[in-house]
Amino acid sequence: MVSMVSGSAEPLSASGRSSEKLSLPSLQSKMKTDPEGYETELHLIRNQFYSALELFQQQAALNFSSISGVGADPTVAKDLSDRAMFLAHVTPFYPKQLAEFPSDLAAFLKSSARTLPSGLRFHATQAVILLVNRKIIDIKDTLSLFMELQTLDDRNLRKLAFSHVVHSIRRMNKNHKNEAKNRSLQNILFGLLQQDDEAKAKRSLITLCELHRRKVWFDERTANAICMACFHSSSRIMIAVLSFLLDYEKIENDDEDSDDLSSEDEMTQNPHVVISKETVYKAHHKGTAASKKKKKAKLQRAIRSMKRQQRLSSESSNCSYYSPLYHLKDAQGFVEKLFSRLQTCNERFEVKMMMLKVIARTVGLHRLILLNFYPFLQRYVQPHQKDITNLLAAAVQACHDMVPPDAVEPLFKQIVNQFVHDRSRPEAIAVGLNVIREICLRMPLLMTEDLLQDLVLYKKSHEKAVSAAARSLITLFREVCPSLLVKKDRGRPMDPKAKPKAYGEVNVLSNVPDIELLEQDDDIGGSEDDESGDEAVSISSDDGNEDNDDEESQYTANDGSEDEDVLDEEGDENDSVDEYESDIDDANEDDSDDEDKGDTEELETEEDDYTEEVSGSSKAGDSAGDGGNEDQKTKASKRKLSDFEGQLIDADTSLRALKRLAEAKTSHASSDSVDGILSDEHFQRIKKLKAKKEAKTALAQQGFKIPSSDQLSFKRVDPSKLEAHVRLRLSKEERLALVKAGREDRGQYQARTAIKQKKTGGLSNRQKEHKKYMPLAAKKAKAQRSRQEKNKKKSRSGKQFRGKKAWKQ
Repeated sequence: MVSMVSGSAEPLSASGRSSEKLSLPSLQSKMKTDPEGYETELHLIRNQFYSALELFQQQAALNFSSISGVGADPTVAKDLSDRAMFLAHVTPFYPKQLAEFPSDLAAFLKSSARTLPSGLRFHATQAVILLVNRKIIDIKDTLSLFMELQTLDDRNLRKLAFSHVVHSIRRMNKNHKNEAKNRSLQNILFGLLQQDDEAKAKRSLITLCELHRRKVWFDERTANAICMACFHSSSRIMIAVLSFLLDYEKIENDDEDSDDLSSEDEMTQNPHVVISKETVYKAHHKGTAASKKKKKAKLQRAIRSMKRQQRLSSESSNCSYYSPLYHLKDAQGFVEKLFSRLQTCNERFEVKMMMLKVIARTVGLHRLILLNFYPFLQRYVQPHQKDITNLLAAAVQACHDMVPPDAVEPLFKQIVNQFVHDRSRPEAIAVGLNVIREICLRMPLLMTEDLLQDLVLYKKSHEKAVSAAARSLITLFREVCPSLLVKKDRGRPMDPKAKPKAYGEVNVLSNVPDIELLEQDDDIGGSEDDESGDEAVSISSDDGNEDNDDEESQYTANDGSEDEDVLDEEGDENDSVDEYESDIDDANEDDSDDEDKGDTEELETEEDDYTEEVSGSSKAGDSAGDGGNEDQKTKASKRKLSDFEGQLIDADTSLRALKRLAEAKTSHASSDSVDGILSDEHFQRIKKLKAKKEAKTALAQQGFKIPSSDQLSFKRVDPSKLEAHVRLRLSKEERLALVKAGREDRGQYQARTAIKQKKTGGLSNRQKEHKKYMPLAAKKAKAQRSRQEKNKKKSRSGKQFRGKKAWKQ
């Protein structure tokens, strides 16, 4: 609401009320309470306004100019501004009498805004804003006027007009959005943005960006209009658009999400982690203290990794991530046009870097193919290049699995040759290895076996940054392609035969995703409910510390020593379930028939062998007949009996496998006969089974989970993470600041004797020992020892050599 400007102090007398003298503010309050009783005063002030307006325009026509504007008589401007504000306040109470006043005031302000004195112009603008807020004037009729006022060289007026436009449109869309009205307002701003006038285009761009940032106009039209302003003829407009897009792309750490979210957001964002009861029980109650500590640490790591993966998947599914570049209608054309402008422009290096970042982000986000972009980047890939980490982050961002590896291979080799060699600085080697890891994460086909084995040797470097980067490369290829690593570097990968997809290879889904989990659960349900006890346990995710370490150890290589103890203990249980799942997935009718025959033949041969062994042993026992052979006979029978028990157990397990395969065949047949319609309960069940499977794989997994190509396209590369663990050289002032910061918590240095003298707590233990009362025998023994020591000293003192005697010469 516009603040009311105080009226003139001169008394105001009207017909019929000559004795009563009122000022403008008091008359305004009385007219609001009793509109009908003050119509005469209204006509008087209205006539005064129009007469002052006519007088002011006459003075402008006669060109009485001054430094601040037109109007040699300041009293005329003062009276005009006071009566304009007065009439704007009382217009809602007199709609018929003041029907023409709003349009006349807006027309006056539009025609002579540039030549008005600053005070009159500001008060007239406040009066128009008051009329717009009272919904007497539509914002559509005055939007171009307020955009024109923002181009004037008046800071206060510019700020007032800008805030009014933003708040008016925001208030208009608060309850519900009027698309027709929004479209008409957008057309006005889009037209101003496309004009060659830099001032108008800049103000319209700032208004659109503010409304888009406040999520008022959060649609594709506004996003496309902002992005297309990159091709404006003015370089200032282009720089403003690029900076807006890059500011929107600022990287936010995953740790900040848990602190900034409200309670309702936490309920939706925090994932539901499912771990088996047996795993939790083992981690807390089985084994030694050290092994339990390892199990608990591994359990917490698994929970953190699962939470992070589920949060990323939920964010991508809920489309909570947003960028104006994401809604480009013609992303390929936008990138090609901006890249051609980048090649031909003569802007400074910082502007070129901004254009390069936007191009790389768009290529990675939409997975576009721009083959000329990589040779262009190759010219700047040098360790001494300015802003090299930002340049390399852009190069990583522009890589995805749809780009042919041959197009990126020269850039990849340039990074390897320029950064990773023995004569390069340690920080350059660390950055190069991190960039190679990020590129191989998106395009693993670029890596060769010889190159990888050479890069892996840097794990023995004494520099922490270099060794950590090399180990992260090992960890990546343990999951992507373990066959490229030497055997000692492979560790224990999840899939030893894993290989990256060929170029253009795509997995096409022919069924509902993870439907096999539902079928497997139906098979397991009847036979293993009483035995397994793998009931889901919900572990609360209210712990804030669990989400803070999202990426602290994602790429660093795990030694495997902590996990092997837990894996060995859990291996027996997991192997049976894994074998069963693999049997169900790979089973066919022919294979099951062959296995039935093979298992029955094995059982028959085992029984025949057992009867032959028993008969042979009985014959041998009868023929022997001696007492000395009875012990050997009992041992042999015990050994054969134990072998027979093991054979029976094997037969039982094979029979169970046959039964499971038979049940799987019947379930497949039944599922084929059903119409295949899944209800919401089925999908909820699939979701729970998927969470349980992810928990199981996370517990058995030593490395990190490879994100999908969609997740990598949404992921923004942080240049600072390419310099992880790199110690930069500090100046002398910075080193002194670190030294002083380390001394803050430390007290002032004092000698130990001074500290002892200031001690007020009592005697020390040594002082207390001197005051202890000794028994009589101990006192005598002590006195005797001291006497003996004195005698020894005396005897030794007389026998010392004191030089050659003079009288013996």
